[in-house]
Amino acid sequence: MGRVDLTLKQLRAFVAVAEAEHFTRAAERLDLSQSAVSTLVRQLERNLGLRLFDRHTRVLSLTQAGSEILLVAKRAVSDIEGVIESSRELSSLHRGRVAIASGTLQAALFLPRMIRAFGERHPKIRFTIHDVPEITIGEMVLNGAVDLGVGTVPPGDNEIISTMLSTDVFLVVMRPDDPLANKRDLRWRDLENVRLIGPQRGNPIRERLENELIREGIDLAAHRSLQEVSLPLTIIGMVEGGLGVAIMTTAVARLARSMGLVTRTPDSPIIAREISLVSRRNRSLSPAARQFRDFLLRSNWDEGLM
Repeated sequence: MGRVDLTLKQLRAFVAVAEAEHFTRAAERLDLSQSAVSTLVRQLERNLGLRLFDRHTRVLSLTQAGSEILLVAKRAVSDIEGVIESSRELSSLHRGRVAIASGTLQAALFLPRMIRAFGERHPKIRFTIHDVPEITIGEMVLNGAVDLGVGTVPPGDNEIISTMLSTDVFLVVMRPDDPLANKRDLRWRDLENVRLIGPQRGNPIRERLENELIREGIDLAAHRSLQEVSLPLTIIGMVEGGLGVAIMTTAVARLARSMGLVTRTPDSPIIAREISLVSRRNRSLSPAARQFRDFLLRSNWDEGLM
């Protein structure tokens, strides 16, 4: 037997006629003409090669084959209608999930505000935030663990689409009683003999800073004992505890101020890094993730961090 082509309309017509035991009443239920319903049932019978109804002058009854097919047809119609309803809910954002990997500071200081604002329009969407080291963001996007990433990712990966959200300027975080806090013009070279605290090696933020300083002939790594820590809050805590000064970015400014610390931006040169929205190339986003991506791209990132 060759391929059998059945349609949802045919199955709906068959189920409606079987339940109503009447073509006219079934047509009324389906908002179709009686002739249209009859045609759909005949097409189904022809496609299946089975007689589904015994038709008499005033009596319409299912054949044995029709009774057996009815159970399957009801399940099929219910399943297909469930798929249609689910797709409508997803496309209209009546439900859905979005998973995001983000650097710790963005996860704490920016994304919650954006999710709240997005949720006011689409309250049925559920979010999962993974606050991870910057180096992990690209990996999680590529392996499908998350839909989107927010942070700094190494350039040159052809499987990743990276769209800049904002720039983030490097600065120095210190206690207000630190001698550098009163220095009128702070330069990067002023940090050469200072005990510095910063992120681990391999972190894209640190790589960006060091590459820019080397380009200017400044090699702080040769003159410092850099603590190998990963979490920004730990770095801030070490500064507050008097263990040194930290090189971070403007993303940390609000947190630093709340802890009574001072931030200064060295010049010669001013160094910045890009904060980007990351997704995987050639992978379709769900309607919810796509809408949230577009929402982030329209949002004011800098306002979220002030």
